[in-house]
Amino acid sequence: MSKDFYTAVKERRTYYGISKSSPISDERIKQVVADAVAYTPSAFNSQSARVVLLLGDQHDKVWDITKETLRKMVSADQFAKTEEKINSQFRNGYGTVLYFEDQTVIKGLQEKFASYADNFPTWSQQSSGMLQFVIWTSLEAEGLGASLQHYNPLIDDEVRKTWNLPAEWKLIAQMPFGKPTATPGEKEFMPFDERFKVFH
Repeated sequence: MSKDFYTAVKERRTYYGISKSSPISDERIKQVVADAVAYTPSAFNSQSARVVLLLGDQHDKVWDITKETLRKMVSADQFAKTEEKINSQFRNGYGTVLYFEDQTVIKGLQEKFASYADNFPTWSQQSSGMLQFVIWTSLEAEGLGASLQHYNPLIDDEVRKTWNLPAEWKLIAQMPFGKPTATPGEKEFMPFDERFKVFH
């Protein structure tokens, strides 16, 4: 890890300027993502998260799917802008992490613990959010920039079909990443006393 945890937390940002290069090996990327999947907490230790890591041509493919899906929905005169955004900010990266939640696990918990049934979808989303943050921050610590995208549910069916994924895997988010090529703008903070209080 090239940065300590607290530095990585502070410096984790949304990077739209990313390149098709990486300061670390594919094996290291796989290990970072695998460790996050293994050790990020989940309600009732449900381990409902499912992750697909796309590198090389497979990374390009998910953004080509996204473009072709949007081409059918966006007017021709507006599509050039959409295509440029996808190419320059997402497809131009080194890889993509796809986040899913396995609905079979959630339904099983709802049946087993009926009194908490309404909570399990919410807890699933919370766990997914933690996993996204852990991976995002870990990539930052390794010198990679990333952003979080939500083209689901528009691309869900094609993604499942392309990578032969179970129908029960619900796509939550997409995280393109690569070596940063541009610095994000200054982060703005609202008055901190509106967000954080201490009583003692």
